[in-house]
Amino acid sequence: MIIVVKPDATEAEVKRLIEMIESQNLSVNYSKGTERTVIGLIGDTATADLEKIQTNHIVDKVLRVQEPYKKANRLFHPDDTVIDVKGRKVGEGHISIIAGPCSVESEEQVVSIAKSIKASGATFLRGGAFKPRTSPYSFQGMGYEGLELLKIARRETGLPIVSELMSLEQLPAFEDVDIIQVGARNMQNFILLRELGKTNKPILLKRGMSATMKEFLMSAEYIMKEGNDNVILCERGIRTFETATRNTLDLSVIPVLKKKSHLPVIIDPSHATGLSWTVESMTKAAIAAGADGVMIEVHNNPEEALCDGEQSITPEQFDKIMTTVKKYAEIENKVL
Repeated sequence: MIIVVKPDATEAEVKRLIEMIESQNLSVNYSKGTERTVIGLIGDTATADLEKIQTNHIVDKVLRVQEPYKKANRLFHPDDTVIDVKGRKVGEGHISIIAGPCSVESEEQVVSIAKSIKASGATFLRGGAFKPRTSPYSFQGMGYEGLELLKIARRETGLPIVSELMSLEQLPAFEDVDIIQVGARNMQNFILLRELGKTNKPILLKRGMSATMKEFLMSAEYIMKEGNDNVILCERGIRTFETATRNTLDLSVIPVLKKKSHLPVIIDPSHATGLSWTVESMTKAAIAAGADGVMIEVHNNPEEALCDGEQSITPEQFDKIMTTVKKYAEIENKVL
């Protein structure tokens, strides 16, 4: 349930209204936007005294919310969420470029890639230390050593780091990781999501390969319900009948999620198709469709990569893509 407050209501009047609502054993999500102020009611609203609420002189109208996700819902938070990560903005008005190797393989590899992508204009360094692989015989990542190498690359370049967390036991090691990634396979690991919701860390939540948009937003809700509103939604391709590409990139997710939610939306064109030669066109399409950023896999020698070399582009190819992205940013009056 949403209460829309009249624009001339004072802070003291809003505070009294919230106190009255909370006295009815309901939680409140208060959002003061640029155009309107709303109070979201969370809990069993069947017990709420609607007549008492509606007759309050500062209440403009009361709306019922049909969707089961509340805190991720744009009705609860009309303005777009902008997440600050060490001075870099993720969200409306900014295009975030997250780039780096699928997997950290050595200090020389990750530092050299980090320096290259920074020179081209990347804003974040991604790198897998723990790798969920379909085959148990495939390279599983360097583990905790890989995280330390990412930190070295951060010291060398100043780029905030993004890496995937696979289980709760790894959480203490991610205390110094700037953005924690939840992979597609863990999108509905609700125990993990709840614990991440108790942290203050920005969480990059990837859509499950067979997940609907509603299920995607409900997973974000698990994190936000625990108090962490710093969630970035990432579309990385879904499983369909098509076999020409690794997955099918669902670009329609951008306008739909933007309408339903206030959270930033980024696209992972590398995982979406699994083909390096499609990354540039899919990046262009994502930015043109209104994405808040992209996550691109970059490797200095894709043919020798220990993980997902077929979908990785070279630093030279990344630099070319960034030239295009910068032009798009200028056209759309966005900050890179």
